[in-house]
Amino acid sequence: MLNYFSDIQFAEKHWFWLMLCIPILAAWYIWRAKRYEGEFHFSSFSNLKGIKGSARAKWRHSLPLFRFGALALLITALARPQSRSSWKDSKTEGIDIVISMDCSFSMLAKDFKPNRMEVAKEVLLDFIEARPNDRLGLVVFGGEAFTQCPLTTDHKVLKNLVSPIKAGMVDQGTAIGSGLATAVARIKDSKAKSKVVILISDGVNNMGEVAPLTAGDIAKTYNVRVYTIGVGTKGKALMPVAQLPGGEMEYDYIDVEIDESVMSRISELTGGKYFRATNKDALVNIYREIDRMEKTIISEQSFSNKAERFLPLVLAAALLLLLEFILRKTIFRSIP
Repeated sequence: MLNYFSDIQFAEKHWFWLMLCIPILAAWYIWRAKRYEGEFHFSSFSNLKGIKGSARAKWRHSLPLFRFGALALLITALARPQSRSSWKDSKTEGIDIVISMDCSFSMLAKDFKPNRMEVAKEVLLDFIEARPNDRLGLVVFGGEAFTQCPLTTDHKVLKNLVSPIKAGMVDQGTAIGSGLATAVARIKDSKAKSKVVILISDGVNNMGEVAPLTAGDIAKTYNVRVYTIGVGTKGKALMPVAQLPGGEMEYDYIDVEIDESVMSRISELTGGKYFRATNKDALVNIYREIDRMEKTIISEQSFSNKAERFLPLVLAAALLLLLEFILRKTIFRSIP
């Protein structure tokens, strides 16, 4: 019984005001008992010495206690005791983040081992693992952009959608503006205190209907902070220049061109920061820095149906009233 009520809250506490009736009823009972007491006049008490009072006489005033106890239990039942075990109210670190990743053929460049795309995916998976309390989403872009995974707390699903990403999976080209605009569209209605887009690209904007700076203005309008990451070594890199009939790529050393001025401007406009990753270690450190900068405290509440706990109280009250009735009609029965 005690375990049953070990974690209880009351939905309608105002009913406890009725408890004030119990001392009033007790005072009324005492006054009434005294009023109906009889009196006998004796010249001496010597003849009464040695006569002991019966247990029945001593305990006859215990009957109202059963009634008062039953009343207290019924009032408690009216206050609707409920289980609190299904409630959760906690503080957790978390923000909403959408990663927008370039998947043009240039991401197959071999200045990262084995290539930029595989390293970017590997580091992204580590970043997802490090932020278990965040809602994360993923957008991929080349000549156009689409959502690979909407914002979710199911990081297992998100990781499964990172693995199939391949360079060249969308139309060729680099539509930085479209990649950013699509990411902003996915996060703009979020209620999180901090909304972030991490945009990763290794080229210069040459496709898409939305200009990169226009997409930056849209992000600013919706209070979305954008961190941009330029991926690629400085100088020349071994890049794919053509796709052979068998599906293999032909490589050549080409100058690395990244639209750093535009990406820096987007980050500056939205309160974020631009980073340049020239190798895997640099990319890992960039994600770590973003992780440190973006941690914030948000409140998380969840609930489920609560169990009512009034039934044991009603049953106990009924038992007390039954005992009071039985005792009144048997042991403490009064004879007119």
